[in-house]
Amino acid sequence: MDLHAAGGVSIEPGDRALVPTGFAVAIPAGYEAQIRPRSGLAARSGVTVLNAPGTIDSDYRGEVMVLLVNLGQDRVDILPGQRIAQMVIVPVARAETETGDELPPTGRGAGGFGSTGT
Repeated sequence: MDLHAAGGVSIEPGDRALVPTGFAVAIPAGYEAQIRPRSGLAARSGVTVLNAPGTIDSDYRGEVMVLLVNLGQDRVDILPGQRIAQMVIVPVARAETETGDELPPTGRGAGGFGSTGT
């Protein structure tokens, strides 16, 4: 679902702003809300969600806020009612962890960035 700014804010190049949406949600246990950028806003102005995807946990009950950052070269004015992000509700897998001295091998091993080729 689209998220809209509850009020106006100006974001200078390189700055960030926590933008209120004017509503709160009760996410069911076992789910999270992910806050994702709007591609059009990013393409037109360089404004995106800073911690994309942002997470709203099921136990949070405050107002939904969107952390935007201006990666563009010009000030961007966010207007009240403007679509600023998208929210998707998704299931969360809960993993159980174990402590050990080694990991099982894979074909990739410990290869980092760029280790799988181009």
